[in-house]
Amino acid sequence: MSNKYVLVINSGSSSLKFAVINSVSGDAVLTGLGECFGLEDSRMSWKYQGNKQEVSIVGEENHHQLAIGKLVGIVAEYDLTDAIIAVGHRIVHGGEKFTKTVQIDEQVLKDIEAVKELAPLHAPANVIGIKAALAAFPTLPQFAVFDTAFHQTMPAKAFTGAIDKTLYDQYAIRRYGFHGTSHYFVSREAAKMINKPVEESSFISVHLGNGASVCAIKNGKSVDTSMGFTPLAGLMMGTRCGDLDPSIIEFLLNKGWTTEQVFETLNKKSGFLGVSGLTSDARGILEAMEEGHEGATLAFQVFTYRVAKYIGSYMVALDNLDGIIFTGGIGENALLIRREILKYLKIFGYKENEAADADARFGAEGIITTADSPVAMVIPTNEEFVIAQESVALMA
Repeated sequence: MSNKYVLVINSGSSSLKFAVINSVSGDAVLTGLGECFGLEDSRMSWKYQGNKQEVSIVGEENHHQLAIGKLVGIVAEYDLTDAIIAVGHRIVHGGEKFTKTVQIDEQVLKDIEAVKELAPLHAPANVIGIKAALAAFPTLPQFAVFDTAFHQTMPAKAFTGAIDKTLYDQYAIRRYGFHGTSHYFVSREAAKMINKPVEESSFISVHLGNGASVCAIKNGKSVDTSMGFTPLAGLMMGTRCGDLDPSIIEFLLNKGWTTEQVFETLNKKSGFLGVSGLTSDARGILEAMEEGHEGATLAFQVFTYRVAKYIGSYMVALDNLDGIIFTGGIGENALLIRREILKYLKIFGYKENEAADADARFGAEGIITTADSPVAMVIPTNEEFVIAQESVALMA
């Protein structure tokens, strides 16, 4: 059983991330990334047992197919071909059609393509990756695991927009939420940490990375989340603005901006990057803040304040709260950011255990609050493991 692996593929518009995951332990024996597709420096790198390699991907087009073709060779080179029992695909948007993992067939592929209006950047790339993988691994069962599926348990009061209902009826405009596999995974791990059945546990999961979202989880199920119709809503992020008065869009259009300029700015030039005028990387923000950079300091303040506000508001969605979970690259590693968020939550009784908080970084998990405080914890996420587990479970 321990030698049964799942190849997990995350196909982006100009990238392809992959991992070969042990379906029992969650350990990754091979990880890799194809990136900069369509550019001169298109390349592919991978790591096997600590050894990293990189090659250029030469070709004018079909970079996803080229990358997966190279992946087939890499898998064979490390004698993993026969050990892989399935391929699991991370799919960003499942609309209302997909509420759980499904095995991929022609109809599923058509249904994923049908929601491309809801995820114009991600859905076409997801489909390209699936088609390339089906051609490369024709004998393996392949599964689609949806970022939005975990949030399909939200009640109507949480996912319904306060807009003309015909917009929902005609165009399915509503809150969908993302990072579902991450929120799902860490909530299960958190329940183990407090020794309580997940079906009886409630958490506020805080996934902080270049993309960031908060999720209220009641008795193991998502009941509200900060991302919305698209991943642009909610928290301030690396380059995304998060929540914004929609009249600002009209204002900019009236100033002569094109819709492309508006959404390019809101998606790629806002967040940490926009506020600081410096970088989208939280590590760079913290370093610059230590050196007295005013823009970086303001970005830190806006980010932590908004995260704390969302956490506070999501207590309304729960009958009780077993813990706040920090996860994602920033949530797992940025001590100063966690510390500042907990300071904002002192009105609710949260007290940081400074030593425990400092220890819970760089892959380590743990409770980071004092014994006389409500619980906050750090749990490293493992979305690839969720995809592998769900694929194997569906096979069974």
